[in-house]
Amino acid sequence: QVQLVESGGGLGQAGGSLTLSCAASGRASSRGAMAWFRQAPGKEREFVAAISWDGDNTYYADSVKGRFTISKDNAKNTLSLQMNSLKPEDTAVYYCATSILDRYYYSAASLREPANFGAWGQGTQVTVSS
Repeated sequence: QVQLVESGGGLGQAGGSLTLSCAASGRASSRGAMAWFRQAPGKEREFVAAISWDGDNTYYADSVKGRFTISKDNAKNTLSLQMNSLKPEDTAVYYCATSILDRYYYSAASLREPANFGAWGQGTQVTVSS
């Protein structure tokens, strides 16, 4: 079983930057792709970005493409999300998650579905002021 703990959230300004981190512990063999999701008040949890198990492939929501960068360090068991050019609409609780899909055989579309992720962190609040 994998345990995930996010950190790095807080208050940012529009046009500024924040970096989120996610520390993973537990069975390495159970880890496949990893992703960041976010949930704003009154809205459903939405996909932000994902990265393949080996880090070779990354996927982004259209709303963050070109502004956010997902990365991982398997040696340190960490997942990161560099967020640049922040917008007020980026305000949300951000969650990291590990996929329950096969680490090698999956579709990009499947990584956008929260149901395909079995372990979640507790979330970290990001608030962007205008």
